[in-house]
This record gives sequence, C-alpha cells and structure tokens, in this order.
Amino acid sequence: MEEKTVLNPIHREMGARMVPFGGWEMPIHYGSQIEEHHAVRRDAGMFDICHMTAVDIRGPGATPFLRHLLANDVARLKSPGKALYSCMLNEAGGVIDDLITYRMDDHWYRMVVNAATTEKDLAWLKRQAAGFEVSIEPRRDLGMIAVQGPNAREKALPLLPQPLQEAAAGLKPFSATSSGEWFVGRTGYTGEDGFEIMLRADEAPTLWQALAGAGVRPCGLGARDTLRLEAGMNLYGADMDETVSPLEAGLGWTLDFSDAQRDFIGRQALEEQKREGRLRRFTGLVLEGKCVLRNHQKLYDGDNEVGEITSGGFSPTLERAIGLARVRGDALDTLEVDIRGRRLPVRLVKPPFVRQGKACITL
Repeated sequence: MEEKTVLNPIHREMGARMVPFGGWEMPIHYGSQIEEHHAVRRDAGMFDICHMTAVDIRGPGATPFLRHLLANDVARLKSPGKALYSCMLNEAGGVIDDLITYRMDDHWYRMVVNAATTEKDLAWLKRQAAGFEVSIEPRRDLGMIAVQGPNAREKALPLLPQPLQEAAAGLKPFSATSSGEWFVGRTGYTGEDGFEIMLRADEAPTLWQALAGAGVRPCGLGARDTLRLEAGMNLYGADMDETVSPLEAGLGWTLDFSDAQRDFIGRQALEEQKREGRLRRFTGLVLEGKCVLRNHQKLYDGDNEVGEITSGGFSPTLERAIGLARVRGDALDTLEVDIRGRRLPVRLVKPPFVRQGKACITL
C-alpha cells in the first residue's frame, strides 16, 4: 500500500494521474507534463514534496556530529539560515543520500532527506550519533511544497504569514528563514528561482489552493524530472547510490577536504580513490539526431563499451534528447549510444543544459 500525502485528495480533484513513487502515491502530471515544465521555466509551478522528510538535529554536539557525518563541511555555514548541499557517505565512499542541511542556530540544524531513503537515513543518523550530544527528530508532522519559476517568489510571498513575508523577500539563494512551524528556503530542484516551504501538514492543502488561486500551476513528478535533468541535477538511485562515490557522480565540488583534521565518514576511501586515479567521468550528453535517451543505455567508442547513461530524457526547453552519463576517464567527446540495436552519435557536454530558462550549451 503506497502512502499518501495530505494533498492527495486535491490532486485527484485536479485530475492528476497518480503513480507509485518511493513508497508513496504521487501525481505524475495533471494533463500535460510538457505544459507543466514550461510553466516552471516561464512563470511559476508548484510541486507536492510532502513525501520528503525534514529531520531536526539539535544539541551542543550538533556541529561536530554533522562535520563527521557529511562530506561537505557545515562549518562553512557562518550564519543562521544558511544552507549546504552535501552527500552522506558510507565508509567505502558510496552515497547513502544527497541532501540539504540548514543551520538554524548554533545547536539546531534542519536536514531534508529523500523520500525513498528516509528510513535508511534515519537508522544511519541514529547509529552515527552515538558519542555526540545530539537528538535526531524526524518531522513527520510537517508538509512541504516547492514553488518554482521566474515569478514563483512574487506569487508566493503574499500567501506567507505576515511575520515571514519581509524575511522571506530578503532571502538570498541557498538560505532560509522560519517563524513558528513555517519554514521558507530559497532552494529548489528545477534550475529556477523559488521557495521550498515547510508548514504543518494539515495546513498544506490551504496553501496549495491559495497558490493555485494566485496562478501557480500544479506540476507532477514528470515535469520535476525533466526540469532537474535540464538543470544537470543528480537523482539519487539513478545517478548515484551506495556503490558510487561523489567523485564519479559529478559531485566532487561538494567534498570539503580543506580541514585535514576533519575525519568525515568516507574520507579515507575518497582520498584513496583520488590517489589511484582511473576515475570514471560524469558528463552531460546531447543526442545528435531524433530519438530519446533513456537510463542504462550503453555508450560506445567504436566497438568498445565506455559507459552508460544514468539519466536520460527529452528536454522540452531545448527540444532535444539529453542525458547524464558515467564514462571511462579517457572517453572521447563524441561517442555512440545503443538504442534498441541502433548506434546513434552523442556529444558530451558540461551540465547544466538549462538554467533560469536559458540554454547553457551550444546546440
């Protein structure tokens, strides 16, 4: 039985097509995935992300605990409200989850973890917390709505509680503010500006309907995936997992080795991988022709298999097939993809493909 968020009755009223996703029943689209995608790139769209879990980490040991737990360093968060994207690794350097952590004050951080990995993440957090003065509280009482697009902030701000409006209007990217149970972060997963809003779960339907009334278009998982792919953002379970290190998932920029004394989980394995070399390269792809790229399609240099697509799809903004892939470090910038027995040329490019509505690559 798939779990349902508090917004599921509204999704059905709006004619959403519902699908299972990570143990949840979620909307994949409300009639047109393409139109929802364009709404986010050109105006404003919203996503039900109530299936994701906020986890509050509190206590005098919160900072040293997170400096040990995460591959990126929360010591970089110099003031309350700042956010940090990081991977949480196992001892072998594989990715248990990728997540955002907000510093709320000296003894309180809020982490947002992926829906499909929540129970695994919580077990890992509690196991690693031994010896640190911290409490770990999953906030299952909260709901989350992402509002994304060039007009998203303008449309969402008047619907926030009065005490939050001024602070939220002044937020810089990758920062957050809170008032009571309301929490607003200027973050997202689409390559557009906007907010991710947390509030009491039972208040989420009222906010959703108010946003719809303000002209924010409901969007499903289909548009969320094409938007994040265009933005070159990794999807856990596709582009990385516990068998893949951030060094081979295009996430080397999230690793902070600057403090030689910080022994974060997985550091030794990552340093050994760097010394050994032979790392696979994570790259973007553009198909030179008419077809669609899909996950797990094989990539070739002549007769030699050199990699595999990890995320593939059609870009509504570029009107081209694009993908993310992991290839051998010595792979050429022009390869071939095997699509049902046919070899078609692909060009390797540096992601992102699209940000803030604009193409970032040469077509």
